[in-house]
Amino acid sequence: MSVFPAHEPIASGRLPVSGGNEIYWETSGNPDGTPLVHLHGGPGSGAGSWYRQLYDPSTFLIVSFDQRGCGRSRPLASEDPALLPMNTTAQQIADIEALREHLRVDAWLVSGLSWGSTLALAYAEAHPRRVTAMVLAAVATTTAAEVEWITEGVGRIFPREWDEFATAAQARPGQRIIDAYYERITDPDPFVRERAARAWCTWEDVHVSLAHGFKPSARFDDPGFRLLFATLVIHYFAHSGFPDAGGIWANLERIRHIPVVLIHGRLDISSPLATAWNLHKQWPGSRLVVIDDEGHGGGGMFEALSLAASGLARQLR
Repeated sequence: MSVFPAHEPIASGRLPVSGGNEIYWETSGNPDGTPLVHLHGGPGSGAGSWYRQLYDPSTFLIVSFDQRGCGRSRPLASEDPALLPMNTTAQQIADIEALREHLRVDAWLVSGLSWGSTLALAYAEAHPRRVTAMVLAAVATTTAAEVEWITEGVGRIFPREWDEFATAAQARPGQRIIDAYYERITDPDPFVRERAARAWCTWEDVHVSLAHGFKPSARFDDPGFRLLFATLVIHYFAHSGFPDAGGIWANLERIRHIPVVLIHGRLDISSPLATAWNLHKQWPGSRLVVIDDEGHGGGGMFEALSLAASGLARQLR
């Protein structure tokens, strides 16, 4: 996975934002380099530290943060379902802007993975003057159709596992699976929430399992992470990513001038290639890189992301 040697942050902190939240952030690489902000996936995965090895530390001032409610940010969204109304895409966008201003960055290259690509697109459409270029990998836009596919349509490929996933949802007749899971994950009973989180994360492992060399994610062995991840993913999926003013697709005109590289695995069942392809068709000057033997992530995808970011940085000089 790693492209560049591991390196440590040069600065970090917690930034107070709206609703009593504090966002953990860190910078690494070259203080005088091209500013780049990395948006992690999930929602709720947290940035971790591995992402720093994706970007050339001699080229970039690398900025990352744990999105509100997860990772080292506080409070955690899983602590109390009453916290969830304070966690929306619009609030995440405001957090990114607050961090940009805090770090005194005028504009930056935005890199997003999976859910991070949805957030990157929404942020760019809200603040196009603050985005110099974009690199999006495992591209998703979290529309209602995409949510329906990942929670119901993929069952046609994994019928046995989907039956278990659907049974655990305890959906009422006519109720969407995602809405049933939202009821379970916000239930006052911690036992109900934990069962929902376990079933959800088991399904997460299933629909990414076609990738070569797949192994179940060890992070889901941690009950705390499992509950946090499921809570935020279900929250955002149930609301189709909280689309604003018509959603990402209706507002592409705002960002079509921004250079972008789209990177996607042909074997990605969770987020089929059609999303990246349709973005590419509607975005003049975009470049689409398809990794033929990978799914929703992988070493080839990360290498392509690294090369794309460095190439865009050279264009921006």
